[in-house]
Order: sequence, then C-alpha cells, then structure tokens
Amino acid sequence: MASRRLLLGLTARRRRLQSRAPQLFSAASLLEATPSPSLSAAAAMAQSSGGSPGALLFASRTISSTRPAAQTAGDAPGPSPVDHKLIMSEDKFHKLADDTIHDLLEKLEEYGDSLQMDGFDIDYGNQVLTLRLGDLGTYVVNKQTPNRQIWLSSPVSGPSRFDWEAATNSWIYRRTGANLVQLLEEEISVLCGTPLELS
Repeated sequence: MASRRLLLGLTARRRRLQSRAPQLFSAASLLEATPSPSLSAAAAMAQSSGGSPGALLFASRTISSTRPAAQTAGDAPGPSPVDHKLIMSEDKFHKLADDTIHDLLEKLEEYGDSLQMDGFDIDYGNQVLTLRLGDLGTYVVNKQTPNRQIWLSSPVSGPSRFDWEAATNSWIYRRTGANLVQLLEEEISVLCGTPLELS
C-alpha cells in the first residue's frame, strides 16, 4: 500500500515537472547558451525532432563513478594537475615563515613595551602568534604548512591567507594584493593610535 502511494506521488510530481519544463527552458535556448559542441549538437537534434527539453537536459548529463575514457573535442578540460616542482619545499617554507613570525613577535613586543596599553598582550606558542589588544580585538598569525601559507585572523580585515612571493620577498594575499607586514602596520597603527614599523 505504501509503495503504491509513493508511486502515485512520484507520478504526480513528474506530471507537474513536465508541465513546467517548457516554461523553464527550451531546446532553442539551450542551443544558443551552450558553449559545448556536443551539447549544442544534441540541442539542435532535439529541437528539430520535437524532443522534450527535459529529456535533452537529462540526456546531456553523464552520471558515472568512473572518469570518462575520452573527452569530446571542444568540451572544457578538467582541473590542471599540480606541478609539484613549483611548490616551495617544506624546509624553505618553515624557514621563511618562522623568520617572519619571529620578526613580528620581536617587533610587536617592543611596540607593546613602548605603548603601555591596557590589554596589550602578545603570545607565541605551538607556532601560533597571538596579539591581544584588549577591547580592540585579537590578531592571530599562524603557519599552514600543507598550503605553504601564513594565515592571519584580523579584527579589522578578517581572515587572510598569504603566499610567499619571491619577486618581492614578502607574504602576499593574492585576492587583494595586500602585504602581510604592511597590512599589520596599517591596522595596528590605526587601532592603537601610535605608528608601528614592522619592516
């Protein structure tokens, strides 16, 4: 009895979807919109033979747990393989990241001593640098070895991931082009009201 109700429900749902399919898309619109020659050819064939747009949509999708054996000419390729020769060695990453974080630690300690601000506290442990500025917020700087990045959590600009840029010898956030040291100098100087020089 339950299986019959399920079957009736699915049949009713299928009818509703079929009645809406022409309103949602058509073979002609798929023909104009698709960049794929194979899908474009299928859309043209469906349009000329009066085929259902829904049938075209689902016929153009391949569902498989294995990778396709061959790629149709003109279809977009998958992601490029990673060239591991271009990735920085782990030893080099640790040296660069540790030097940067230790330099930040030393200069921020000096800055805190000269500032005499309530709630200013700097801590370094487990390869994580934490700078507390009382009610103004907390900065966290840490290494992400698998990604070869330094991550920053800022109360002003939020989270950022910095990659080493050999051309400028600096850690750069690729999304915005921000330099880690310059970003920290600007934000902390504004928050504390006293200029900070980290470079």
